[in-house]
Amino acid sequence: MRVPTSGFIKKSIIVLKLYIILYISCIPDSRNHLFAASIIPPHFGSSDISTYALQTLGLDGYLSFENNHQAATDFGKRYHLLPLAVLHPNSVSDISRTINHIFRMGYVSDLTVAARGHGHSIQGQAQAYNGVVISMESFQGPEMKINAGNLPYVDVSAGELWINILHETLKQGMAPKSWTDYLHLTVGGTLSNAGISGQAFRHGPQISNVYQLEVVTGKGEVVACSENQNADLFHAVLGGLGQFGIITRARISLEKAPKMVKWIRMLYSDFAKFTRDQEYLISSMDQFDYIEGFVVINRTGLLNNWRSSFNPKEPLQAGKFNSDGKIFYCLEIAKYFNLDEINFMNKKVESLLTGLSYIPSTLFTSEVTYVDFLDRVHVSENKLRAKGLWEIPHPWLNLLIPRSQIHDFAQKVFGNILKDSSNGPIIIYPVNKSKWNNKTSFVTPDEDIFYLVAFLSSAVPSSVGTDGLEHILEQNQRILDYCIEYHPGVKQYLPHYNSQEEWRSHFGLKWQTILQRKSMYDPLAILAPGQRIFQKGIPFL
Repeated sequence: MRVPTSGFIKKSIIVLKLYIILYISCIPDSRNHLFAASIIPPHFGSSDISTYALQTLGLDGYLSFENNHQAATDFGKRYHLLPLAVLHPNSVSDISRTINHIFRMGYVSDLTVAARGHGHSIQGQAQAYNGVVISMESFQGPEMKINAGNLPYVDVSAGELWINILHETLKQGMAPKSWTDYLHLTVGGTLSNAGISGQAFRHGPQISNVYQLEVVTGKGEVVACSENQNADLFHAVLGGLGQFGIITRARISLEKAPKMVKWIRMLYSDFAKFTRDQEYLISSMDQFDYIEGFVVINRTGLLNNWRSSFNPKEPLQAGKFNSDGKIFYCLEIAKYFNLDEINFMNKKVESLLTGLSYIPSTLFTSEVTYVDFLDRVHVSENKLRAKGLWEIPHPWLNLLIPRSQIHDFAQKVFGNILKDSSNGPIIIYPVNKSKWNNKTSFVTPDEDIFYLVAFLSSAVPSSVGTDGLEHILEQNQRILDYCIEYHPGVKQYLPHYNSQEEWRSHFGLKWQTILQRKSMYDPLAILAPGQRIFQKGIPFL
C-alpha cells in the first residue's frame, strides 16, 4: 500500500522552518533576551511559528496577537487584511528590534511589516496580511521640541498628528509652512507620500519642508539622515511609500504664523479662464498664500450653501445666480494676515483680484482664524460622523496631470465620464514643479506646472445606484483607462497598482533608483507589503 507523501513533506518543511527560527531566535540580541519556549508541538502551522518567534522579543511596549481588526481597516473601507500581530511601541528600539528580528529570520519566515498612522489609507497600503502592523500613534517618542531661531523648526515623533503640531507651534508664534487639507494625519504617513495642499505652489509639498529624519530601515537599523548625512536614505523615504524605511522622527521647517485668514471663493463657467487665472496666481510674485479649486457639476443652490460661512460681495446679484444643470469651476484662495494689517490686506486682495475673469456675482469672502481655516475639513468630518456618513467606503482617485493635457482631460471627464459631483468633491489646482525635490522617491509629471485632480468620492453602503461603490469604481476605472490611452504623462498620487509592471511604468526613469534603494535598505522586501510593489521572496525586477 502506497503511503501519501504530500502531507509528510509539508509538515517536514514547517518543522524545518521551526527549527531554523528556533536556532536564529536563540542568538542573543543586544539585551540578551533568549527564546523562551522549550517545546513547540510539530503540528503548529507557520503563523504559530511566527507568533512564537515574535514572543522572544524584549520590548518596552508590547505586541498584541488578538482583537487586531482595527489594524486591518482604513479610511477606504475596501480592504480588510488581518495582521498576525500589532506592535504598540514605546521606543524606537521596539520598532528596530522587531524589524531586525524578522530580517534575521530571512526567507524562512513570511512575516512582513507595515507602519500604520491614523489609518487614512485608501487601498490597504498600511495593512500587512499575517504580518506585523506597527501602530505609530502608540509611539510618541521624545516630546515635541521647537526651535525658534534663524532657521526655525520643530522636532516631532512620526506618530504625531499635524493638528497637534499646529497647536503646539502656535504657542511660539510659529507653524509649519506646508499642509494637507486634512490635519488629523500622522507626520510619518504624509511624509511617506508627499503631503500636498493649497500652499504647495509656494512652499512645495511637505516632503520639501523637512530638515532631518530618523528612520528604521528594513534591516532594523536606526539611521539619522538629512540632505548632508545619509542623503540617499533621506531622499528615499520622502515620498517613498514606506518601501525603504519607517520614519520615526522628523525635523520640520517652520515660519512665523499669522492670526487670521481672508478666505475667498468665486465661480467660473469657462475652464480655460479658470486655469489661466489659477496659473497666473501661482506664478505671480505678489501672491496669495493658498490656492485651490474644485469642480461643480449639476449642483443646485450652491451659493446659498456658501452663505452659512461666506458673505457675498453683491448679495442681490448672487441671489439671482442659477447653477442648475451646468458645470462651474470654483477658485478658492486665501490671504493670511494679522489684525493690525486688515486694511492693508483688504487693499492687497482687491489688487490681486483685479483682472481675474470670475463671474462677479459669485465672489464670496470670509474672515476666519488661521486654525479654523487649516482645520476646516475636520468640521465637515464631525458633521458626517453625526450622520453616520464617515465610516463608509471612500474609493478616491488622485491624479497629477501635466499642464499641457489638463484641458483635454477636463473636456473628456467633466460632464462626460462624470455626470455629477454629488458623490464627493472634485479638487483641482496647479502646482510648480520647481518647488519639488527631484531626488526624492516621489514622481511627478515631466512639466514645469502640473495639476492635482482629486475625485474624493464616498460610497453609500449597499447602494447599487450612482452613489454605490461598484458604480464609482467603474467610473474611476474609465478615467484611468482614458489616461492610459491618451495621456501617458499622468501620474497617480497616493498610487495603487496590482502589478510590478504597472509600478515600473509609474516610476518611469526612477525605477532603477527604486530598485537600488530597495536592495540597499529593505533587501528582503519586509516593509509596506500593502503597497504591492515588491513581494517577499520574489526577486526584484
